[in-house]
Parts: sequence; structure tokens; C-alpha cells
Amino acid sequence: MLDLSRWTGLCNRLGLGHASSRFAILSTAYAEPHRHYHDAAHIVECLAHFDDASHLAGRPDEVELALWLHDVVYRPLRSGNEARSAELAGWWLRASAAPEEVVLRVQGLILCTTHLDAPAGQDQALVQDIDLAILGADPERFGEYERQIRREYRWVPGTLYRRRRAELLRSFLARDPIYRTPWFRERFEGAARRNLEGALRRLAG
Repeated sequence: MLDLSRWTGLCNRLGLGHASSRFAILSTAYAEPHRHYHDAAHIVECLAHFDDASHLAGRPDEVELALWLHDVVYRPLRSGNEARSAELAGWWLRASAAPEEVVLRVQGLILCTTHLDAPAGQDQALVQDIDLAILGADPERFGEYERQIRREYRWVPGTLYRRRRAELLRSFLARDPIYRTPWFRERFEGAARRNLEGALRRLAG
């Protein structure tokens, strides 16, 4: 499902070597059996949103690279997946002799997908909005997303899962606005609020 030619083109534009071997690692990582949402399909969806909104990026190739790598490490039983993904990205970039400022920017773009802090600049805002675009998907896709997340956390008892999931969804709903860029707000804000409110009702029921 991941596009080798697209990945290779991106690596070539950024002057990064070992594109084929890195792609093999990415493909293996995103096909891990415990992934039901944070898999290759999520990356493809993110890249499709990026293609629609790439005109918003100051450094589009760095934004695209961060989207490819932001969930490369994903262990539902552990916290800090974003940090480990950023660490791996930094290792890959430094191994290809990328300038340190590029390394730090890409790592920052990956780390901002924790959604704990306001974005530091337009590119981080774009990455955050792309990562949360699923909240504003059509109701059928949003329902599928909620089921996929539950499968990733199927080891969590139902009562605890509903409480923790509701806390997370409320935190997004409490943001005003949810999306950092006007482009995403115009397209997804209303649907995201409806989806989140519906999900919270289902969790409560």
C-alpha cells in the first residue's frame, strides 16, 4: 500500500541514501500485527491530505518525510512512541549526512503529533491538522477509526477504556478551534465536532 516510487523520489529530493532499505523497514513496521489504525493505510491517508494541502507547507519535503515517519514506532503498551519515532528519524537522517537543522526540524514535526503543545510554526500546524483529519472524516470512516483504535487497545478493560478514550476525545473537543490552520478548519471542524460528540455519547451509553 505504501508507494516505493513516491518514497524514493522524496529521498532523492532530500539527498537521502538507502531509500530502498529504509522503505523495507517502513513497510515492515507499518504492517505489524498489533496495528489496526496506525498502519500503512493511516500513512496513505495522511499523504493524501498532504497532497491537497501541500501549498500550506514552508518546507513540503520535510513535512512529507515527517508524515511518513511519525508512527514508525508504535507500541500501544508503551508511551513515548513519538519520541522513539523521532529518534529513529534522526538516526536515519544523520546517517545520510543531512544537515543538522533538517534533522531537528523533522524531529520537531514528528514530536508535535503528541498534540500536547501548540505548534511551533506553520509546518507543525499542518502536520498536526493532517494527523487529526480523521476526526473530521465522514461518519462511516470515523466509526471504523474508533473500532480500529479499540482493537489496538483490546487488552484494556472496557470500563477503563471508555473512561480514558472519553478523556482524550473531550480534550480535542475542548480545543477552540480543533484545527490549527484555516484550510483544515473550513473543511473538517464542523464534522469533527459532530463525530466527537457522537463518540462521547456512545462511550457514555
